[in-house]
Amino acid sequence: MSIVVSVFLSFITGSPLKPNILIVISTGSIAGVLIPHVMRSTLILLLMMISSILLSTLTYGPITTGQNISYLLNCFAQTLFAASTVLPLTKILSGLSVKDSGRHEIERAFIRFSTGFGLIFFTMIVLIPFYVMVMTSLKTQQELLLNPLDFSIDLSKGLMLFRSYSELFQDFGFGRYLWTSFYVSIATVLVTLGFSIPGAYAVARLRFRGSSAFSRSILLIYMVPMIVLALPIYILFSLTGLRNTTLGLVLIYPVTTIPVALYMLQGYFRGLPYEIEEAGLMDGLSRLAVIWKITLPLALPALASVSLYVFMIAWNEFLLAFMLLDDPLTFTLTRGVASLNSSEVPRQHLMAGAVISTVPILLIFLFLERFMTKGLTAGSVKG
Repeated sequence: MSIVVSVFLSFITGSPLKPNILIVISTGSIAGVLIPHVMRSTLILLLMMISSILLSTLTYGPITTGQNISYLLNCFAQTLFAASTVLPLTKILSGLSVKDSGRHEIERAFIRFSTGFGLIFFTMIVLIPFYVMVMTSLKTQQELLLNPLDFSIDLSKGLMLFRSYSELFQDFGFGRYLWTSFYVSIATVLVTLGFSIPGAYAVARLRFRGSSAFSRSILLIYMVPMIVLALPIYILFSLTGLRNTTLGLVLIYPVTTIPVALYMLQGYFRGLPYEIEEAGLMDGLSRLAVIWKITLPLALPALASVSLYVFMIAWNEFLLAFMLLDDPLTFTLTRGVASLNSSEVPRQHLMAGAVISTVPILLIFLFLERFMTKGLTAGSVKG
């Protein structure tokens, strides 16, 4: 936690902070020993806060600060370290009996510690690069040259902080890139569902020679790296005039999405009760009418999850777009961001482009994640 606190505060304030590993291990071990014996964790938290601040005045604090750091920031850093150490340890060691600490209790405490540590560690791995990306996009070229490791921001600039974003839309055509990525992704979803729904239904419901082998071999296409197919695709699209066209992307993107959509949907279709479809057939409905009126309404969670997954694949696809698109008028968002990776383009514009390409799909995923989770798990527990 000392590393997390140091990195977090360094990014926010721009001040040099680093953990004192020896002191951190010592204070953490003492807190771990005291927590099972002392019922009131607030008392241990208060003692650790006071001791950390006192040690920092002697230059032996858990969080080591530079000479020009204010006393208030130093106290805040030590307090944050104490809280981030004591509170998780209290949660981990709660319910652990000191007198009867058998194997089960020790394993439970270790699992809690591993879970909490892994959650914090991997969360920081994701958040820190994103934070650096956002903060860099809000800088000016002069500020980056003066101190490229200062990730604090000056809020007094107001809307001028977003100058890089406005320049991207006004001078680099990022509005067009956004629209192109959006309708290409939507078209890819529609084409993928148009082929994968009947294909998955046929594998799940119809009996024909080779159905089992086909079902098991759906994902074999992913054994062939896309880079191997890059040159043949480039030559074919050049001969047919599909390079630098969005139609070409709509035709080639489903090649990478249909197999995984088939695999996901056929598992869900197998979990649906076949008796409902038989009742529809007995009532005089055709097979297509059964699929349209009975199967698809029941499979809406799976369709939502597949659509979201395919949309994310198409939105983030880079290799094919980079290979097939040379005209800025046809650039997708990922291709547009790659065009900013040049010595002639300021670094803050590249980071702003990365933020623009990341935030929309992140928001879509956060709002629709529950549908994706429901669709992915429902087919695995039915039938």
